Amino acid sequence: MGGYAAYVWPAYGVTALVLVWMLVTTLRGLRRREAIVRTLEAARPSRVARNGKTPAATGATGAAATAATGESDGK
Repeated sequence: MGGYAAYVWPAYGVTALVLVWMLVTTLRGLRRREAIVRTLEAARPSRVARNGKTPAATGATGAAATAATGESDGK
């Protein structure tokens, strides 16, 4: 390394430490946010409970029922 090994290897080490720290921080934040989303979804009433009726009970058929439920057949 032409006499620069004393600078190059510590730079690699610091870079590796920063990358590992960023990975750990990101994963911890992801898990925390996933837990928040799970909590919010569990506290939110289901669509049927909010409306008090199903799409079939409203008389909606075809595209209107699909739009009302937010469901799609993947097309």
